[in-house]
Amino acid sequence: MGHNTVTRAQLSEAVYQEVGLSRNESAELVEVILNEISDALARGEMVKISSFGSFSVRQKGQRIGRNPKTGEEVPILPRRVLVFRASHVLKNRINQALSGAPAGEAA
Repeated sequence: MGHNTVTRAQLSEAVYQEVGLSRNESAELVEVILNEISDALARGEMVKISSFGSFSVRQKGQRIGRNPKTGEEVPILPRRVLVFRASHVLKNRINQALSGAPAGEAA
């Protein structure tokens, strides 16, 4: 299994190849979509993409942690964390890819 990373440029190129927009329009479309997702999450909204998954922001309270080097207790401040839950469709597709079964068939 490869450890490649999909970049914005690759997403833009995929839109260019599949949709037929110009390269500039494809890059702009990818930017608009990513900005809309980011803005919604920053506002505390959930983002649900059908057949892919949902992104949400969760509030974590303050707690006491421990420095692994020194063993010293340190406070971990309250913060917001991003959570992604994959849809069953995406999970199935990933597992089919791992099993070598063609997409669309049960593994």
